[in-house]
Amino acid sequence: MESQQLHVVFVPFPTPGHMIPMIDTARLFAKHGVNVTIINTHANASTFQKSIDTDFNSGYSIKTQLIHFPSSQVGLPEGVENVKDGTNSEILGKIVQGILMLQDQIEILLQDLQPDCIITDMMYAWTVESAAKLNIPRIHFYSSSIFSNCASYLVRKYRPHDDLVSDTHKFTIPCLPHTIEMTPLMLADWIRTKNSATGSFGAIYESEKRSYGTLYNSFHELESDYEKLYKTTIGIKSWSMGPVSAWVNKDDEKIANRGDIGKEGELLNWLNSKPNESVLYVSFGSLTRLSHEQIVEIAYGLENSSHNFIWVVREKDKDDDGEGFLQGFEERMKESNKGYIIWNWAPQLLILDHHATGGIVTHCGWNSILESLSVGLPMIAWPMFAEQFYNEKLLVNVLKIGVSVGSKVNKFWSSVGEDELVRREEIVKAVEILMGRGEESKEMRMRARKLGDAAKRTIEKGGHSYNNLLQFIDELKSLKIARELEKSMLDN
Repeated sequence: MESQQLHVVFVPFPTPGHMIPMIDTARLFAKHGVNVTIINTHANASTFQKSIDTDFNSGYSIKTQLIHFPSSQVGLPEGVENVKDGTNSEILGKIVQGILMLQDQIEILLQDLQPDCIITDMMYAWTVESAAKLNIPRIHFYSSSIFSNCASYLVRKYRPHDDLVSDTHKFTIPCLPHTIEMTPLMLADWIRTKNSATGSFGAIYESEKRSYGTLYNSFHELESDYEKLYKTTIGIKSWSMGPVSAWVNKDDEKIANRGDIGKEGELLNWLNSKPNESVLYVSFGSLTRLSHEQIVEIAYGLENSSHNFIWVVREKDKDDDGEGFLQGFEERMKESNKGYIIWNWAPQLLILDHHATGGIVTHCGWNSILESLSVGLPMIAWPMFAEQFYNEKLLVNVLKIGVSVGSKVNKFWSSVGEDELVRREEIVKAVEILMGRGEESKEMRMRARKLGDAAKRTIEKGGHSYNNLLQFIDELKSLKIARELEKSMLDN
Protein backbone atom coordinates (compact mmCIF):
# COMPACT_ATOMS: atom_id res chain seq x y z
CA MET A 1 0.00 0.00 0.00
CA GLU A 2 2.82 2.38 0.97
CA SER A 3 4.43 2.25 -2.48
CA GLN A 4 1.04 2.85 -4.12
CA GLN A 5 0.41 5.97 -2.04
CA LEU A 6 1.02 9.11 -4.02
CA HIS A 7 3.78 11.33 -2.57
CA VAL A 8 3.46 15.03 -3.43
CA VAL A 9 5.93 17.72 -2.36
CA PHE A 10 4.71 21.31 -1.93
CA VAL A 11 7.17 24.21 -2.21
CA PRO A 12 5.53 27.46 -0.99
CA PHE A 13 6.96 30.95 -1.50
CA PRO A 14 7.45 32.91 1.77
CA THR A 15 4.88 35.69 1.52
CA PRO A 16 1.41 35.36 3.10
CA GLY A 17 -0.64 35.72 -0.10
CA HIS A 18 1.25 32.80 -1.68
CA MET A 19 1.97 30.66 1.37
CA ILE A 20 -1.46 30.50 3.02
CA PRO A 21 -3.39 29.07 0.03
CA MET A 22 -0.61 26.59 -0.75
CA ILE A 23 -0.49 25.24 2.82
CA ASP A 24 -4.31 24.93 2.76
CA THR A 25 -4.05 23.04 -0.55
CA ALA A 26 -1.37 20.72 0.85
CA ARG A 27 -3.60 19.93 3.84
CA LEU A 28 -6.49 19.25 1.47
CA PHE A 29 -4.41 16.73 -0.48
CA ALA A 30 -3.44 14.96 2.75
CA LYS A 31 -7.10 14.81 3.81
CA HIS A 32 -7.78 13.02 0.51
CA GLY A 33 -5.22 10.27 1.05
CA VAL A 34 -2.07 11.78 -0.45
CA ASN A 35 1.28 11.55 1.34
CA VAL A 36 2.31 15.22 1.61
CA THR A 37 5.65 16.87 2.37
CA ILE A 38 5.91 20.67 2.67
CA ILE A 39 9.39 22.16 2.27
CA ASN A 40 9.87 25.33 4.30
CA THR A 41 12.24 27.34 6.48
CA HIS A 42 11.92 27.36 10.29
CA ALA A 43 10.26 30.72 10.93
CA ASN A 44 7.85 30.32 8.02
CA ALA A 45 6.91 26.79 9.07
CA SER A 46 6.19 27.94 12.62
CA THR A 47 3.23 29.99 11.34
CA PHE A 48 1.29 26.90 10.20
CA GLN A 49 2.93 23.97 12.01
CA LYS A 50 0.09 23.69 14.54
CA SER A 51 -2.48 22.79 11.88
CA ILE A 52 -0.05 20.32 10.25
CA ASP A 53 0.49 18.60 13.62
CA THR A 54 -3.28 18.45 14.19
CA ASP A 55 -3.76 16.85 10.76
CA PHE A 56 -0.92 14.40 11.36
CA ASN A 57 -2.35 13.43 14.76
CA SER A 58 -5.72 12.87 13.09
CA GLY A 59 -4.08 10.17 10.96
CA TYR A 60 -3.26 12.08 7.77
CA SER A 61 0.09 11.59 6.08
CA ILE A 62 1.53 15.12 6.17
CA LYS A 63 4.83 16.54 7.39
CA THR A 64 7.05 19.60 7.12
CA GLN A 65 10.62 19.21 5.93
CA LEU A 66 12.70 22.10 7.27
CA ILE A 67 15.49 23.87 5.42
CA HIS A 68 17.82 26.55 6.75
CA PHE A 69 17.25 30.20 5.82
CA PRO A 70 20.70 31.81 5.27
CA SER A 71 20.05 34.76 7.64
CA SER A 72 23.64 35.38 8.68
CA GLN A 73 24.94 35.09 5.11
CA VAL A 74 22.67 37.86 3.86
CA GLY A 75 23.00 39.93 7.05
CA LEU A 76 19.56 39.42 8.59
CA PRO A 77 18.59 38.66 12.19
CA GLU A 78 17.36 35.12 12.88
CA GLY A 79 13.69 34.58 12.09
CA VAL A 80 13.35 37.27 9.40
CA GLU A 81 12.44 34.97 6.51
CA ASN A 82 9.22 36.27 4.98
CA VAL A 83 8.58 39.08 2.47
CA LYS A 84 6.15 40.62 4.98
CA ASP A 85 9.07 41.13 7.41
CA GLY A 86 10.71 43.59 5.01
CA THR A 87 10.25 46.84 6.93
CA ASN A 88 12.42 48.83 4.52
CA SER A 89 13.90 48.37 1.03
CA GLU A 90 17.26 47.19 2.33
CA ILE A 91 15.81 44.43 4.53
CA LEU A 92 13.41 43.44 1.76
CA GLY A 93 16.34 43.09 -0.66
CA LYS A 94 18.17 40.83 1.79
CA ILE A 95 15.09 38.65 2.33
CA VAL A 96 14.69 38.18 -1.44
CA GLN A 97 18.41 37.36 -1.70
CA GLY A 98 17.99 34.76 1.07
CA ILE A 99 15.00 33.21 -0.71
CA LEU A 100 17.04 32.90 -3.94
CA MET A 101 19.75 31.05 -2.00
CA LEU A 102 17.31 28.28 -0.93
CA GLN A 103 17.41 26.62 -4.35
CA ASP A 104 20.33 24.25 -3.66
CA GLN A 105 18.85 22.94 -0.39
CA ILE A 106 15.45 22.38 -2.04
CA GLU A 107 17.05 20.58 -5.02
CA ILE A 108 18.99 18.22 -2.70
CA LEU A 109 15.83 17.48 -0.70
CA LEU A 110 13.82 16.70 -3.84
CA GLN A 111 16.52 14.23 -4.89
CA ASP A 112 16.33 12.58 -1.44
CA LEU A 113 12.54 12.50 -1.25
CA GLN A 114 11.98 11.20 -4.82
CA PRO A 115 8.33 12.38 -4.85
CA ASP A 116 5.74 11.54 -7.54
CA CYS A 117 4.96 15.19 -8.21
CA ILE A 118 6.09 18.70 -7.20
CA ILE A 119 3.51 21.43 -6.64
CA THR A 120 5.51 24.61 -6.55
CA ASP A 121 4.80 28.31 -6.24
CA MET A 122 4.95 30.19 -9.53
CA MET A 123 7.91 32.22 -8.21
CA TYR A 124 10.18 29.16 -8.26
CA ALA A 125 10.63 28.89 -12.04
CA TRP A 126 13.72 26.68 -11.66
CA THR A 127 11.66 23.77 -10.26
CA VAL A 128 10.73 22.92 -13.87
CA GLU A 129 14.29 21.63 -14.28
CA SER A 130 14.19 19.82 -10.91
CA ALA A 131 11.02 17.97 -11.96
CA ALA A 132 12.50 17.13 -15.38
CA LYS A 133 15.57 15.59 -13.71
CA LEU A 134 13.30 13.41 -11.55
CA ASN A 135 11.02 12.66 -14.54
CA ILE A 136 7.94 13.73 -12.59
CA PRO A 137 5.20 16.32 -13.25
CA ARG A 138 5.76 19.88 -12.05
CA ILE A 139 2.54 21.71 -11.18
CA HIS A 140 2.57 25.52 -11.35
CA PHE A 141 0.68 26.96 -8.34
CA TYR A 142 -0.86 30.33 -9.23
CA SER A 143 -2.12 32.03 -6.09
CA SER A 144 -4.48 34.55 -7.70
CA SER A 145 -7.43 34.65 -10.10
CA ILE A 146 -7.54 32.88 -13.46
CA PHE A 147 -8.80 36.19 -14.85
CA SER A 148 -5.61 38.00 -13.75
CA ASN A 149 -3.39 35.36 -15.33
CA CYS A 150 -5.29 35.55 -18.65
CA ALA A 151 -5.36 39.37 -18.65
CA SER A 152 -1.65 39.60 -17.85
CA TYR A 153 -0.84 37.08 -20.59
CA LEU A 154 -2.80 39.05 -23.22
CA VAL A 155 -1.29 42.40 -22.13
CA ARG A 156 2.22 40.91 -22.44
CA LYS A 157 1.43 39.27 -25.76
CA TYR A 158 -0.28 42.18 -27.57
CA ARG A 159 1.12 45.15 -25.59
CA PRO A 160 -1.97 47.34 -26.20
CA HIS A 161 -0.47 50.04 -23.95
CA ASP A 162 2.66 50.64 -26.02
CA ASP A 163 1.34 53.21 -28.48
CA LEU A 164 -0.53 55.44 -26.06
CA VAL A 165 0.42 59.11 -25.86
CA SER A 166 0.19 59.18 -22.07
CA ASP A 167 0.24 56.83 -19.08
CA THR A 168 -3.24 57.98 -18.10
CA HIS A 169 -4.87 57.13 -21.47
CA LYS A 170 -7.05 54.02 -21.55
CA PHE A 171 -6.52 50.86 -23.57
CA THR A 172 -8.73 47.78 -23.90
CA ILE A 173 -7.24 44.38 -23.15
CA PRO A 174 -7.68 42.37 -26.39
CA CYS A 175 -9.36 38.93 -26.73
CA LEU A 176 -11.18 38.92 -23.37
CA PRO A 177 -14.87 37.86 -23.15
CA HIS A 178 -15.61 41.14 -21.30
CA THR A 179 -14.58 44.69 -22.22
CA ILE A 180 -11.84 45.64 -19.76
CA GLU A 181 -10.23 49.07 -19.92
CA MET A 182 -7.08 50.03 -18.04
CA THR A 183 -4.35 52.66 -18.15
CA PRO A 184 -0.60 51.89 -18.35
CA LEU A 185 -0.20 53.18 -14.76
CA MET A 186 -2.34 50.27 -13.53
CA LEU A 187 0.17 47.77 -14.92
CA ALA A 188 3.16 46.52 -12.93
CA ASP A 189 6.29 48.57 -13.66
CA TRP A 190 8.14 45.57 -15.16
CA ILE A 191 5.47 45.30 -17.87
CA ARG A 192 5.48 49.04 -18.65
CA THR A 193 9.25 49.28 -18.99
CA LYS A 194 11.96 46.63 -19.00
CA ASN A 195 13.71 46.39 -15.63
CA SER A 196 15.45 43.79 -13.48
CA ALA A 197 12.14 42.08 -12.69
CA THR A 198 11.11 41.71 -16.35
CA GLY A 199 13.49 38.80 -16.91
CA SER A 200 12.48 37.04 -13.69
CA PHE A 201 8.80 37.22 -14.57
CA GLY A 202 9.57 36.10 -18.11
CA ALA A 203 11.16 32.96 -16.65
CA ILE A 204 8.12 32.41 -14.40
CA TYR A 205 5.69 32.47 -17.34
CA GLU A 206 8.03 30.30 -19.41
CA SER A 207 8.10 27.73 -16.58
CA GLU A 208 4.31 27.71 -16.51
CA LYS A 209 4.21 26.70 -20.20
CA ARG A 210 6.68 23.90 -19.51
CA SER A 211 4.72 22.59 -16.51
CA TYR A 212 2.32 19.67 -16.53
CA GLY A 213 -0.47 22.06 -15.54
CA THR A 214 -1.57 24.94 -13.31
CA LEU A 215 -3.45 24.74 -10.04
CA TYR A 216 -5.81 27.58 -9.09
CA ASN A 217 -7.38 28.53 -5.80
CA SER A 218 -10.58 29.52 -7.60
CA PHE A 219 -13.83 27.84 -8.60
CA HIS A 220 -15.77 27.15 -11.77
CA GLU A 221 -18.87 29.20 -10.89
CA LEU A 222 -16.68 32.26 -10.28
CA GLU A 223 -14.48 32.22 -13.39
CA SER A 224 -15.87 29.70 -15.91
CA ASP A 225 -15.34 32.05 -18.90
CA TYR A 226 -11.71 32.46 -17.91
CA GLU A 227 -11.11 28.74 -17.28
CA LYS A 228 -12.09 28.27 -20.95
CA LEU A 229 -9.95 31.19 -22.10
CA TYR A 230 -6.93 29.94 -20.16
CA LYS A 231 -7.15 26.51 -21.81
CA THR A 232 -7.46 27.99 -25.31
CA THR A 233 -4.90 30.85 -25.03
CA ILE A 234 -2.17 29.54 -22.73
CA GLY A 235 -3.08 26.01 -23.67
CA ILE A 236 -1.94 24.01 -20.67
CA LYS A 237 -4.07 21.96 -18.32
CA SER A 238 -5.55 23.65 -15.28
CA TRP A 239 -7.61 22.73 -12.26
CA SER A 240 -9.63 25.06 -10.01
CA MET A 241 -10.06 23.64 -6.54
CA GLY A 242 -10.94 26.60 -4.36
CA PRO A 243 -11.81 28.28 -2.18
CA VAL A 244 -9.26 26.11 -0.33
CA SER A 245 -9.37 27.94 3.02
CA ALA A 246 -13.15 27.46 3.29
CA TRP A 247 -12.73 23.81 2.29
CA VAL A 248 -9.86 22.78 4.53
CA ASN A 249 -11.38 24.56 7.55
CA LYS A 250 -14.93 23.36 6.84
CA ASP A 251 -14.94 20.86 9.70
CA ASP A 252 -13.00 23.08 12.03
CA GLU A 253 -15.47 24.89 14.26
CA LYS A 254 -12.64 26.57 16.12
CA ILE A 255 -11.50 28.52 13.06
CA ALA A 256 -13.32 31.70 14.06
CA ASN A 257 -11.85 31.66 17.56
CA ARG A 258 -8.15 31.87 16.75
CA GLY A 259 -6.07 34.43 18.57
CA ASP A 260 -6.57 36.50 21.67
CA ILE A 261 -10.09 35.86 22.98
CA GLY A 262 -9.90 38.63 25.62
CA LYS A 263 -9.46 41.25 22.94
CA GLU A 264 -12.00 39.54 20.71
CA GLY A 265 -14.67 39.61 23.41
CA GLU A 266 -14.60 43.40 23.29
CA LEU A 267 -14.71 43.40 19.48
CA LEU A 268 -17.63 40.95 19.46
CA ASN A 269 -19.59 43.05 21.94
CA TRP A 270 -19.06 46.06 19.69
CA LEU A 271 -20.18 44.11 16.60
CA ASN A 272 -23.18 42.64 18.42
CA SER A 273 -24.36 46.15 19.26
CA LYS A 274 -24.61 47.08 15.56
CA PRO A 275 -27.52 46.46 13.17
CA ASN A 276 -27.25 43.79 10.46
CA GLU A 277 -25.03 44.70 7.48
CA SER A 278 -24.18 48.11 8.93
CA VAL A 279 -20.42 47.72 9.49
CA LEU A 280 -17.73 48.16 6.83
CA TYR A 281 -14.53 46.16 7.37
CA VAL A 282 -11.33 47.87 6.14
CA SER A 283 -8.14 45.85 5.66
CA PHE A 284 -5.25 46.19 3.21
CA GLY A 285 -3.43 42.88 3.66
CA SER A 286 -0.01 42.14 5.08
CA LEU A 287 2.23 43.72 2.41
CA THR A 288 0.61 47.13 1.96
CA ARG A 289 2.31 50.19 3.46
CA LEU A 290 0.37 53.45 3.53
CA SER A 291 1.79 56.96 3.64
CA HIS A 292 0.77 59.25 6.50
CA GLU A 293 -1.14 61.43 3.99
CA GLN A 294 -3.13 58.42 2.78
CA ILE A 295 -3.93 57.32 6.33
CA VAL A 296 -5.32 60.78 7.07
CA GLU A 297 -7.56 60.60 3.96
CA ILE A 298 -8.82 57.12 4.92
CA ALA A 299 -9.57 58.26 8.49
CA TYR A 300 -11.59 61.29 7.40
CA GLY A 301 -13.25 59.34 4.59
CA LEU A 302 -14.48 56.72 7.06
CA GLU A 303 -15.46 59.32 9.65
CA ASN A 304 -17.37 61.44 7.11
CA SER A 305 -19.31 58.48 5.74
CA SER A 306 -22.54 57.67 7.50
CA HIS A 307 -21.54 54.08 8.32
CA ASN A 308 -19.89 52.13 11.14
CA PHE A 309 -16.50 50.59 10.38
CA ILE A 310 -13.70 48.34 11.64
CA TRP A 311 -10.25 49.37 10.39
CA VAL A 312 -7.17 47.15 10.66
CA VAL A 313 -4.10 49.37 11.06
CA ARG A 314 -0.54 48.02 10.95
CA GLU A 315 2.07 49.04 13.50
CA LYS A 316 4.33 50.03 10.58
CA ASP A 317 1.74 52.58 9.39
CA LYS A 318 2.55 54.74 12.44
CA ASP A 319 5.26 56.84 10.83
CA ASP A 320 6.89 59.87 12.46
CA ASP A 321 3.94 62.21 12.22
CA GLY A 322 1.43 59.36 12.17
CA GLU A 323 1.51 58.12 15.74
CA GLY A 324 -0.34 60.98 17.39
CA PHE A 325 -2.83 61.22 14.56
CA LEU A 326 -3.97 57.60 14.61
CA GLN A 327 -4.19 57.48 18.38
CA GLY A 328 -6.25 60.67 18.48
CA PHE A 329 -8.50 59.25 15.77
CA GLU A 330 -8.94 56.01 17.72
CA GLU A 331 -9.97 57.99 20.84
CA ARG A 332 -12.54 59.96 18.81
CA MET A 333 -14.03 56.80 17.34
CA LYS A 334 -14.30 55.20 20.77
CA GLU A 335 -16.25 58.21 22.02
CA SER A 336 -18.60 58.29 19.04
CA ASN A 337 -18.82 54.45 18.96
CA LYS A 338 -18.80 54.72 15.16
CA GLY A 339 -15.50 53.03 14.42
CA TYR A 340 -13.33 50.27 15.87
CA ILE A 341 -9.55 50.25 15.28
CA ILE A 342 -7.65 46.95 15.38
CA TRP A 343 -3.84 47.10 15.53
CA ASN A 344 -1.88 44.57 13.44
CA TRP A 345 -3.61 41.18 13.54
CA ALA A 346 -7.39 40.87 13.14
CA PRO A 347 -9.64 37.80 13.42
CA GLN A 348 -10.73 38.39 9.83
CA LEU A 349 -12.94 35.32 9.36
CA LEU A 350 -14.81 36.06 12.56
CA ILE A 351 -15.48 39.65 11.45
CA LEU A 352 -16.47 38.80 7.87
CA ASP A 353 -18.86 36.12 9.04
CA HIS A 354 -20.64 38.36 11.58
CA HIS A 355 -24.20 39.45 10.72
CA ALA A 356 -23.34 43.11 11.42
CA THR A 357 -20.67 43.18 8.69
CA GLY A 358 -22.06 44.45 5.40
CA GLY A 359 -19.00 44.93 3.18
CA ILE A 360 -15.24 45.15 2.99
CA VAL A 361 -12.62 47.58 1.68
CA THR A 362 -9.95 45.35 0.15
CA HIS A 363 -6.57 45.77 -1.57
CA CYS A 364 -7.84 43.10 -3.99
CA GLY A 365 -5.48 40.40 -2.77
CA TRP A 366 -6.97 37.11 -3.91
CA ASN A 367 -7.16 35.47 -0.44
CA SER A 368 -9.14 38.39 1.00
CA ILE A 369 -11.45 38.41 -2.03
CA LEU A 370 -12.18 34.69 -1.62
CA GLU A 371 -12.75 35.02 2.13
CA SER A 372 -15.23 37.86 1.52
CA LEU A 373 -16.90 35.97 -1.30
CA SER A 374 -17.25 32.80 0.76
CA VAL A 375 -19.52 34.72 3.15
CA GLY A 376 -21.29 36.60 0.33
CA LEU A 377 -19.98 40.13 1.00
CA PRO A 378 -19.68 42.88 -1.66
CA MET A 379 -16.43 44.88 -1.78
CA ILE A 380 -14.85 48.29 -2.26
CA ALA A 381 -11.85 47.65 -4.50
CA TRP A 382 -8.65 49.51 -3.64
CA PRO A 383 -5.82 47.76 -5.52
CA MET A 384 -2.22 48.65 -4.66
CA PHE A 385 0.30 46.61 -6.70
CA ALA A 386 1.05 43.35 -8.59
CA GLU A 387 -2.04 41.72 -10.16
CA GLN A 388 -4.48 43.51 -7.83
CA PHE A 389 -5.63 45.94 -10.54
CA TYR A 390 -6.76 42.99 -12.68
CA ASN A 391 -8.62 41.56 -9.69
CA GLU A 392 -10.36 44.91 -9.26
CA LYS A 393 -11.66 44.67 -12.86
CA LEU A 394 -12.91 41.14 -12.14
CA LEU A 395 -14.86 42.37 -9.08
CA VAL A 396 -16.22 45.57 -10.60
CA ASN A 397 -16.69 44.86 -14.34
CA VAL A 398 -17.10 41.09 -14.64
CA LEU A 399 -18.72 39.85 -11.41
CA LYS A 400 -20.30 43.24 -10.58
CA ILE A 401 -19.93 42.75 -6.83
CA GLY A 402 -17.52 45.62 -6.21
CA VAL A 403 -17.20 49.41 -6.29
CA SER A 404 -13.93 51.00 -7.38
CA VAL A 405 -12.48 53.60 -5.01
CA GLY A 406 -10.49 55.07 -7.92
CA SER A 407 -6.97 53.82 -7.21
CA LYS A 408 -4.81 54.68 -10.24
CA VAL A 409 -1.17 53.65 -9.78
CA ASN A 410 0.30 50.15 -9.49
CA LYS A 411 3.14 50.61 -7.01
CA PHE A 412 4.71 48.45 -4.32
CA TRP A 413 5.64 50.55 -1.26
CA SER A 414 9.37 50.07 -1.75
CA SER A 415 9.39 51.36 -5.35
CA VAL A 416 10.37 54.91 -6.13
CA GLY A 417 7.88 57.29 -7.72
CA GLU A 418 4.95 59.47 -6.76
CA ASP A 419 2.26 58.15 -4.46
CA GLU A 420 -1.15 58.85 -5.88
CA LEU A 421 -3.57 59.71 -3.06
CA VAL A 422 -7.14 58.48 -2.98
CA ARG A 423 -9.01 61.44 -1.50
CA ARG A 424 -11.56 61.30 1.34
CA GLU A 425 -14.38 62.43 -0.99
CA GLU A 426 -13.80 59.41 -3.23
CA ILE A 427 -13.77 57.12 -0.18
CA VAL A 428 -17.07 58.56 1.11
CA LYS A 429 -18.63 58.15 -2.34
CA ALA A 430 -17.60 54.47 -2.64
CA VAL A 431 -18.79 53.70 0.92
CA GLU A 432 -22.19 55.29 0.23
CA ILE A 433 -22.66 53.22 -2.95
CA LEU A 434 -21.65 49.94 -1.29
CA MET A 435 -23.28 50.35 2.13
CA GLY A 436 -26.24 52.50 1.10
CA ARG A 437 -29.80 51.39 0.53
CA GLY A 438 -29.75 52.09 -3.24
CA GLU A 439 -30.63 49.70 -6.06
CA GLU A 440 -26.96 49.26 -7.04
CA SER A 441 -26.04 48.15 -3.51
CA LYS A 442 -28.98 45.70 -3.35
CA GLU A 443 -28.03 44.09 -6.66
CA MET A 444 -24.35 43.79 -5.69
CA ARG A 445 -25.34 42.19 -2.41
CA MET A 446 -27.59 39.72 -4.16
CA ARG A 447 -24.87 38.70 -6.65
CA ALA A 448 -22.29 38.39 -3.85
CA ARG A 449 -24.64 36.13 -1.89
CA LYS A 450 -25.21 33.92 -4.92
CA LEU A 451 -21.45 33.53 -5.37
CA GLY A 452 -21.13 32.82 -1.64
CA ASP A 453 -23.64 29.97 -2.00
CA ALA A 454 -21.78 28.68 -5.07
CA ALA A 455 -18.50 28.79 -3.10
CA LYS A 456 -20.06 26.53 -0.45
CA ARG A 457 -21.55 24.10 -3.00
CA THR A 458 -18.41 23.71 -5.11
CA ILE A 459 -16.40 22.16 -2.25
CA GLU A 460 -19.15 19.71 -1.24
CA LYS A 461 -19.20 16.13 -2.57
CA GLY A 462 -20.12 16.32 -6.27
CA GLY A 463 -19.25 20.04 -6.59
CA HIS A 464 -16.86 21.32 -9.29
CA SER A 465 -13.86 21.95 -7.03
CA TYR A 466 -14.43 18.67 -5.18
CA ASN A 467 -14.51 16.69 -8.45
CA ASN A 468 -11.47 18.56 -9.82
CA LEU A 469 -9.37 17.62 -6.79
CA LEU A 470 -10.34 13.93 -7.02
CA GLN A 471 -9.74 13.79 -10.79
CA PHE A 472 -6.40 15.53 -10.38
CA ILE A 473 -5.23 13.06 -7.72
CA ASP A 474 -6.36 10.16 -9.93
CA GLU A 475 -4.45 11.59 -12.89
CA LEU A 476 -1.27 11.86 -10.80
CA LYS A 477 -1.73 8.23 -9.70
CA SER A 478 -2.07 7.09 -13.32
CA LEU A 479 1.10 8.98 -14.24
CA LYS A 480 2.93 7.32 -11.35
CA ILE A 481 1.81 3.84 -12.48
CA ALA A 482 2.82 4.58 -16.09
CA ARG A 483 6.25 5.76 -14.94
CA GLU A 484 6.78 2.66 -12.82
CA LEU A 485 5.77 0.39 -15.72
CA GLU A 486 8.13 2.18 -18.05
CA LYS A 487 10.94 1.88 -15.51
CA SER A 488 10.40 -1.84 -14.91
CA MET A 489 10.35 -2.46 -18.69
CA LEU A 490 13.63 -0.60 -19.05
CA ASP A 491 15.13 -2.53 -16.13
CA ASN A 492 14.18 -5.79 -17.76
